[in-house]
Amino acid sequence: MMGPAHSLSGAAAWLGVGAAAAAAGHPMPWPVLLAGALICAGAALAPDLDHKAATISRSFGPLSRWICEIVDKLSYAVYKATRKQGDPRRSGGHRTLTHTWLWAVLLGAGCSAAAINGGRWAVLAILFVHMVLAIEGLLWRAARGSSSDVLVWLLAATSAWIIAGVLDKPGNGSDWLFTAPGQEYLWLGLPIVLGALVHDIGDALTVSGCPILWPIPVGRKRWYPLGPPKAMRFRAGSWVELRVLMPVFMLLGGVGCAAALGVI
Repeated sequence: MMGPAHSLSGAAAWLGVGAAAAAAGHPMPWPVLLAGALICAGAALAPDLDHKAATISRSFGPLSRWICEIVDKLSYAVYKATRKQGDPRRSGGHRTLTHTWLWAVLLGAGCSAAAINGGRWAVLAILFVHMVLAIEGLLWRAARGSSSDVLVWLLAATSAWIIAGVLDKPGNGSDWLFTAPGQEYLWLGLPIVLGALVHDIGDALTVSGCPILWPIPVGRKRWYPLGPPKAMRFRAGSWVELRVLMPVFMLLGGVGCAAALGVI
């Protein structure tokens, strides 16, 4: 799928988690619901860090383009080193390493560890990166073009600072779900893992499928392109994505938000 659909699906997924948490007796404070939805929307773009033309490659100027080149080469190297006989030969690393459950878990765990051990500035950095990506994904029409980059960064920095300040107040969710001393913001890794997995599932619905299960082999393939029957798949950016899935994501997100806040 394309960036806007990925971000919408990520936000909707976290709002759905909020609804489930409320039903299970662990309701999210509204700042956690808001911050998590934005983080998840941003994290849903992160697996495309292996694609030089993806939204994330343009989000932080030359730095993100350089990182994308490195990740693409790393992903390709891992693919070549671990492919089985049934895996096809390929010339790049897109939709390989960063599109797996293992990458999602490691990324989320790393961010949680950084949030716990790095203090406020680490939390602000995590929020800033994901706010930039969320803005690029959800407000993609307004954020297009290099001339808008500085405005996006300023908006993301301001949002990160405000959200962190709100979360830090007692009862607002810095210790949501993990309440032991020293575990504040441990939950930050959850929307990051979820966003990456939602991205992978979205890509699995497209023509090429997605090797979510790696490194678990399936038959003669270690990079098995998981997905529904080919007749049910669609091309990224097609009318199915734009006119069917995106409205569905918005509807589900709205329902999930209302349920999480106890409105319905």
